Amino acid sequence: MHLQRTADGVVVCAPAKLNLFFEVLNRRNDGFHEVETLVYPIDLYDTLILSGRAGPRIDFRLVFASSGAPCGDVPEDSANLVVRALELLRRRAGAELGARVSLRKRIPTAAGLGGGSSDAAAALAAANVVWGLHWPRERLAQVGAELGSDVPLFLHSSASICRGRGEIIVPAPGSPILHLVVVRPPEGLRTADVYRTCRIAGRPRPVRPFAEAFARGDLKRMAETMFNRLETSASLLSPWIARVRRALETVDCVGYQMTGSGSCCFGLCRHARHARRVARRLQTRGIGTVYAVRGCR
Repeated sequence: MHLQRTADGVVVCAPAKLNLFFEVLNRRNDGFHEVETLVYPIDLYDTLILSGRAGPRIDFRLVFASSGAPCGDVPEDSANLVVRALELLRRRAGAELGARVSLRKRIPTAAGLGGGSSDAAAALAAANVVWGLHWPRERLAQVGAELGSDVPLFLHSSASICRGRGEIIVPAPGSPILHLVVVRPPEGLRTADVYRTCRIAGRPRPVRPFAEAFARGDLKRMAETMFNRLETSASLLSPWIARVRRALETVDCVGYQMTGSGSCCFGLCRHARHARRVARRLQTRGIGTVYAVRGCR
């Protein structure tokens, strides 16, 4: 994420993410799943603006971008993950602190892009500055993990390999700037439904071959080792997954797959011009909202 101080607060650009590799290892006793995933932040951002206010009240305002992105299923009240993050942070800090916060949504929901988790992480980072807490990232990550498995990873600024239920995070080797096209079909998916349908393999695929190709920036080998265990179960729940995959297959992507628990799919492209050309072709197919993106620096 990108955080910038202003005269009266903080502005944070909260990125979406892609799971370039995703394996489900087993189901835990607490109901979560053990995973191994390589997560890659991309330059599709929500924008969060936060300033302090007197008293303990949190004033929250949600604004939808005019791009037509499918972001409608976002709570506009205290149920929003941003408000929940702020309320949890001040409880953990033991202080009656208030804030005015505005969230401009661009990242599609129910898409596997982590928009809600990224927004929550942005709120924690912004409030940490505005409220003068000065907590280290590790302490903020502990709060974030109470909100959702993906929240801690967005407190990191680079591609990461995540394990456990997603909260054990190490930087991925290398940092290539990839160019990709992302498609959010008209239908979203609920994470819980996708996991419930997922069949865990007897011999899980290791992330290492993909991570090694990623470190070298070897697009051909990355395409050969990309994987998402949840894609099969998501395809059983929504015919859009197969439809988007067929479209990506016909537009000369180096490789393609679903991200997270869906329903977004992405294609790996050779360079920025290639990604823009592929995006233009896909926009004519009637398969949803299309983005040409690149990795975050």
